[in-house]
Amino acid sequence: MTTRPRILDLYCCQGGAAKGYNDAGMEVTGVDINPQPRYPYRFIQADAIDYVREHGADFDFIHASPPCQLDTDCQRLRGNTHPDLIGPTRQALNATGRPWIIENVRGAVPKLRTPVLLCGAMFGLQTYRHRYFEASGAFHLVQPRHPRHTAPQAKMGRPVPPGHYGQYIGNFSGVPQARTVMDVPWMNRDGIRECIPPAYTQHIGLALLASCLEAAA
Repeated sequence: MTTRPRILDLYCCQGGAAKGYNDAGMEVTGVDINPQPRYPYRFIQADAIDYVREHGADFDFIHASPPCQLDTDCQRLRGNTHPDLIGPTRQALNATGRPWIIENVRGAVPKLRTPVLLCGAMFGLQTYRHRYFEASGAFHLVQPRHPRHTAPQAKMGRPVPPGHYGQYIGNFSGVPQARTVMDVPWMNRDGIRECIPPAYTQHIGLALLASCLEAAA
């Protein structure tokens, strides 16, 4: 490619996924229905599904992280209700004709089609944070080897003892440590508890670039 690929980052929140794609050499535009003043790249406040229907085809690749609260264990225990946006998002993405990725949490795996698991241990991060990625048929993402979890995890919401990995979810303590571990120095607690570590999407972005170069050869 002679120009930087243009990436559309749907449901972008504070931009963990965006940083990874930017680090891979891509130009990122984020879309979220809520204001995201901490988002570090070009940002558009809009409904993600409406925006991708109107403008998705203008981009080279689309990343979507539909809100995961519906499929998290703690929300089910609390009995909270949230919209299920994975199916409608997939339908809108397919209509663009562009390659795409849908990301979500373990509880959403039954809704995802042959997802690839990414884990912090694959990238040398001191957190496991499993996330699952469904790729469109136009882009094949290979499942990396999943290293054993040899470090114990700190209990949820507790400080991280030496030799442990942090979970950084809910009302966790240690925001400065979490920023360093996940390489998201601009985020606050709200952004960190939901974000994708940029190492994951840098990996995806580099795989996309390699796929494009192979197709052009």
